[in-house]
Amino acid sequence: MAFDSSVTIRSAVPSDAERLSEIYAYYVTNTAVSFEYEVPTVAEFRCRIERTLKKYPYLVLEKDNVIAGYAYAGVFKDREAYDRSCEVSIYLAPDQRRQGFGRALYAALEAKLRAQGILNLYACIGDPIVEDEYLTKDSERFHQRLGYTKVGEFHRCGYKFGRWYNMIWMEKLIEST
Repeated sequence: MAFDSSVTIRSAVPSDAERLSEIYAYYVTNTAVSFEYEVPTVAEFRCRIERTLKKYPYLVLEKDNVIAGYAYAGVFKDREAYDRSCEVSIYLAPDQRRQGFGRALYAALEAKLRAQGILNLYACIGDPIVEDEYLTKDSERFHQRLGYTKVGEFHRCGYKFGRWYNMIWMEKLIEST
């Protein structure tokens, strides 16, 4: 999807922490998309960005010079044999969804990961037992549209807002054949 010059994707920097924390706060306080209960402080968010950037890409999408969303990669499992695999995450400001920004962020992230020698991408996604006001299957459907397949499900493993949620793993193999 092509955007006009008001939309750019760039590498995150630690000073982006305040805006990224604002975006993430919505998902922590209003949804079961994140299984965290407390919004990380800006300082903690800055540390998360710095830690990620030591090994993986962390991208932000700006629209009219305001960060509209972000995506990043992280360790899949902490053993050397897993070094060609990583976990990916994405968050968009709620009013910036369904504009192609998520697809654009993931395409840019995937290109960087492929150049880094990553072969397998994994997304850990909250999955409602029954869709409710806190969690839908939107993330699963989004990842399916981008070529991810569901490879695992954990039942009743996340408890938030007084109810249980499942968690699924989705996988995308990006190895060139």
